[in-house]
Amino acid sequence: MKVLVTDPILPDGIEILKKAGLEVEERTGLSPEELKEAIREADGIIIRSGTKLTAEVIEAAERLKVIARAGTGLDNVDLEAANRKGIVVMNCPGGNTNSAAEHTLAMMFALARNIPQAMTSLKAGRWERKKFMGRELMGKTLGIIGLGRIGSVVADRALGLKMHVVAYDPFVTPEQASKMGVELVSLDELYARADIITLHVPLMKETYHLINAESFAKMKEGVLLINCARGGIVDEMALYEAMKNGKVAGAALDVFEKEPPDPDHPLLKMENFVCTPHLGASTLEAQKNVALAVATQVVDFLVHGVVRNAVNMPSVSAEALKILKPYIVLAEKLGALQAQLAEGPVEEIAIEYQGEVSQLDTEPLTVALIKGLLSRALREDVNYVNAPLRARERGIKITESKTETAEDFLNLIAVRIKFKGGDNYVAGTIFGKTEPRIVQINRFRLDALPEGHMLYIHNEDRPGVIGLIGVTLGEAGLNISRMYVGQEPEKRRNVILLSVDTPPDESVVSALRNLPHVLSVKPLEL
Repeated sequence: MKVLVTDPILPDGIEILKKAGLEVEERTGLSPEELKEAIREADGIIIRSGTKLTAEVIEAAERLKVIARAGTGLDNVDLEAANRKGIVVMNCPGGNTNSAAEHTLAMMFALARNIPQAMTSLKAGRWERKKFMGRELMGKTLGIIGLGRIGSVVADRALGLKMHVVAYDPFVTPEQASKMGVELVSLDELYARADIITLHVPLMKETYHLINAESFAKMKEGVLLINCARGGIVDEMALYEAMKNGKVAGAALDVFEKEPPDPDHPLLKMENFVCTPHLGASTLEAQKNVALAVATQVVDFLVHGVVRNAVNMPSVSAEALKILKPYIVLAEKLGALQAQLAEGPVEEIAIEYQGEVSQLDTEPLTVALIKGLLSRALREDVNYVNAPLRARERGIKITESKTETAEDFLNLIAVRIKFKGGDNYVAGTIFGKTEPRIVQINRFRLDALPEGHMLYIHNEDRPGVIGLIGVTLGEAGLNISRMYVGQEPEKRRNVILLSVDTPPDESVVSALRNLPHVLSVKPLEL
């Protein structure tokens, strides 16, 4: 079997592949057309961030069984295309955690002490001690947005520097943050209090341009900003304006929305701007860790049939997967739905398997459900292997129960989650042999296909409400592809699940919320 390696990894990893009897073809710097040709006969491919595996490239693969990312992020892989072709996608979470955290600290020191600017000045023959007056980190307040794997390490190191650490993470409980020595606050309070802000969240719809002009307006005068997470989380033009007017005293970016950035990017002209070319994982230790890990995972899968750190399938045999796959899809959708309905960090998950599904091996289903729930917060840092561990780390209590009969269905997966201040109940089933359906949300019964861009609307059951919703979406240019309605007759209330062709922006959601008799609106991604 052949493994194609299209981004550089250390020789240690290549040696593991060869010793296992795999044919290794190393071809870096391929154009899209060259990549389509090279991938055609490959059984596996190892990439880093440089290779873009688009749907077109994946479609060209004729034998491909596994895509392995030597690192964490999978922004450069079309997961939907891989899923359609039944290709396992795996990453190596944790291999570069310390490296990324230390790079964040390096950026913080560079900003606080003007190190790059002072070095440039001295090399140019100037001795400008007064110009580069710095600031101490001890006693300063560090605001961490995203208290996951890397963010928590940054917090630990910052506490060692005698900094005060506040953090915003809607998926972490105050108790968990307190154990880390971190004060959990709202995003607006973090903006108001932090002397330095560092970002450690995945890039997704909810975090794209999370830091924008409105955010900067809420920050302290003279704040320092660091982004070693993902390009696109910061609105770079808004950052430029905030630096020009002095609101932001300095910024450090390791990542850009477009990489590499244009040579005439205005931020690159700013003297108080520090930047590096996506070096967060670029240490010898991190690269050795991920090279060894990715090569071992590929060998385990191609040679021994063992799945490790897969992001799109659980670790089960091929035979069992044929039976379990529809339920795995349903369980993950239920988890994702619960994550988006929750009004705070999840504290408990109670899962009940009813009917035929209770006779199956439900462990992969529970793992899939947890993954679906946590993926909203952790994105590529959670997969079918580490989901239970990530839940335990966050103090989430998980219980399972099984009942051989289900009242209205041959099989039913019911999930109740508890969060501070409330709980939610959702249930789903499989229609036919493969089609997942949501059949209950709290007290509302319905029949909904959980797929794509959706709107969850809670409204009073009155004439004309659904019509107004349709008109509002039509005026915004959004097409309704499916509509599902659940009723609670005694209270004259409905829930509506709408599938739309494109994701609604905040202005559309706000317009819907302002309609008469509409009680709440939530956009969902399923």
